[in-house]
Amino acid sequence: MGLPVVGGATIQCTMGLAPGTLNVTSQLKVTLAGAPAATINDTAPIANVGPCGMCTSMANPTVASATAAALGVLTPMPCVPSPVGVWICGPAPMIAGQPSLTNDATLVCAYGGTIRILAPGQGGVLY
Repeated sequence: MGLPVVGGATIQCTMGLAPGTLNVTSQLKVTLAGAPAATINDTAPIANVGPCGMCTSMANPTVASATAAALGVLTPMPCVPSPVGVWICGPAPMIAGQPSLTNDATLVCAYGGTIRILAPGQGGVLY
């Protein structure tokens, strides 16, 4: 079982050029180290899953358009996350009736990237 993830955790997409931040809105009552504990349902673009710098995925229409305009030279464009489904992780404790999010989780982006947790945001506090 991985470490619990909280609001402010650092995330990274395989198609992004910089880390982003995870914000928690699925529940706000349970906290760890003073921050709300994340659940697998914290997946809303921008509200939960922050941008990861510039996107390099040709499946992203803005990247494809900019690349075409540059005569085929890959032209990254600002990341606008497009999560599909919920975070996928192993067994985890329930929080407010929802599975908690752990640092071994991944989230699929509609543009072909995989988002993962770089730092759980709670400073190493264990269960």
